[in-house]
Amino acid sequence: MTSEPRSSDEIDEAIDWQGKPVDCESCPHLELRNAGKCQLLRACVFDRYARRIDRFFDWSPELGSRYVKHPYFEVRACAAKTAELFLLPALLEDPEEAVRWSAARRLPKRYLLKLRQDTHREVRIRVAQRLDPEDLPAMMFDDDYAVRQIVARRVAAPLLTGMICDPDVEVRRIVAQRVPPSGLAAMAGDEDAAVRVQVAQRLDSASLVALAGDSDWRVRYEVARRAPASTAKKLLEDPDPIVRETARERQPGEAARTLSITAAEENR
Repeated sequence: MTSEPRSSDEIDEAIDWQGKPVDCESCPHLELRNAGKCQLLRACVFDRYARRIDRFFDWSPELGSRYVKHPYFEVRACAAKTAELFLLPALLEDPEEAVRWSAARRLPKRYLLKLRQDTHREVRIRVAQRLDPEDLPAMMFDDDYAVRQIVARRVAAPLLTGMICDPDVEVRRIVAQRVPPSGLAAMAGDEDAAVRVQVAQRLDSASLVALAGDSDWRVRYEVARRAPASTAKKLLEDPDPIVRETARERQPGEAARTLSITAAEENR
């Protein structure tokens, strides 16, 4: 292995996970050093610096299986990236989330099912990203909003009716984008305007009638733009100029009258 220059952000000391200086002379891998496959301050399984541990297994992947039970979690996490697959299921019970995920990412997806209730949010986030959509309903009510956001994007749309009252506004906004049309009416009165805008953009024209008095101009704009002309007429005096103009253009004969006025002004 050819020596590589160290990056400028690496620490300039070789300390093991117990805080002691790394001693190359007592290392069981002297043959690797002689072969250029490990290097102090660069690639060392006994260094506490994760990048150096990871680089050690990158240079000598065949040694991963020997270190999956090492007392230092960074060593176990890095070793799991190259260890024999049959050793990895046991690591799903590791007390450190970095080790659990390092093992899970290499195992068949069925092993991820047991991590849907993992105690660490980062593990559950990654699990939600990798699982097949049909395996996500169990995570629809996860305690972490970021997990639920991923689920809302990936779970089958008909199941989203169970998430229309989610406490997180971003989750509800995603639900409003994907929920079947039959579920939109239940979200039309959402307390957050961003959610109601998503609903208004998807509702059919007849259903928009109920939103003509919404407090947000963006919702009223959708009403003025697509609701029946009789409903748009109610917005001719709207406080927002864009809504008023859009409502005016929807009135019978208004478009022709506007073109006539414009033409007359151009001919002056």
